[in-house]
Amino acid sequence: MLRRLYDGLIALAGHPRAIWWLAAVAFAEASFFPVPPDALLVAMGIARPRRVWLYALICTLASVAGGALGYLIGFAVFDRLALPLIHAYHMEQAFQTFHEKFARYGVYLILIKGVTPIPYKLVTIAAGAARFNFGAFMAASLVTRGGRFFLLAAILHYFGAAARDFIERWLTLVTSLIAVGVLGGFAMLVFL
Repeated sequence: MLRRLYDGLIALAGHPRAIWWLAAVAFAEASFFPVPPDALLVAMGIARPRRVWLYALICTLASVAGGALGYLIGFAVFDRLALPLIHAYHMEQAFQTFHEKFARYGVYLILIKGVTPIPYKLVTIAAGAARFNFGAFMAASLVTRGGRFFLLAAILHYFGAAARDFIERWLTLVTSLIAVGVLGGFAMLVFL
């Protein structure tokens, strides 16, 4: 199913309204959609390399706006859906610990998870559920999502069509290794 969604996104790159589809996919992925906009951004960037920076900007702004919706979902719906389960399973202390950790390290979580293949919607919903500072959430989202999409744009700009194969094969691994390194360094600072 995910492969069909991916192939469908690639087909959208040639659509006359591809730029609107790019914005819609980036928005939806940050709050509820399972497929990231990277595939569409790559296809569009290869098709029209001179516009790749514009596409990265559109992805960034739409993703941050979608992140605000994800935050709202976590903020508004969490109490009605998740809190009864937390109480039923007597997990109040675990949730309180999560809330405290997110309040303390939330910016780092947003920055790290925003560039990794971990679904960003999980971060946005968790930030809302933890009642994380909305302004700090939006600022960190802008930095991390912009970093991710402009990194893709830079790769496409400098390496062209050859970058597509690299991105599809190795970018998830590279960003994951960077995230592990950052997390490891952060853990050493916090726990040592």
